[in-house]
Amino acid sequence: MTPAINLLKKNKVKFDVLKFKHDPTIPNYAQEAATKLKLDEKKVFKTLVIDVDGTLFIGVTPACQQVDLKLFAKSVSGKKAHMAEKNRAQSATGYLLGGISPFAHKKNIPVIVHKTALDYDEIYVSGGRRGLEISICPQSLMAITRANYAVF
Repeated sequence: MTPAINLLKKNKVKFDVLKFKHDPTIPNYAQEAATKLKLDEKKVFKTLVIDVDGTLFIGVTPACQQVDLKLFAKSVSGKKAHMAEKNRAQSATGYLLGGISPFAHKKNIPVIVHKTALDYDEIYVSGGRRGLEISICPQSLMAITRANYAVF
């Protein structure tokens, strides 16, 4: 079990776990999950660690879209955003890149979910390990992470 799955179980959140064999030569982890699990890529969300003016945030956004870092910064009342450096992201979350989940980070990191998640009854996010996805209701994800939503 991962910290993400343990947190969801502890809080009695309804979710399902989907597994697939991760190919280490594929760098786009969320796209790989969509393809291998035959999921609608609009419902597969990637978890990104974004540095806004020196503060880390988690951005949860559809795998099929690029993040507009200017809009992301604006959504958290910041000025400048960039992707967090790999080691900093992994240290703060406790997960390896490609397996960063929106849940149960080592440090308290604010979560921002792309507003399109609310268009669906369920979305798919990393379960905390490469090759492990979680199917969850977006409202449950937002409640357990205390997330805000935005367009970015």
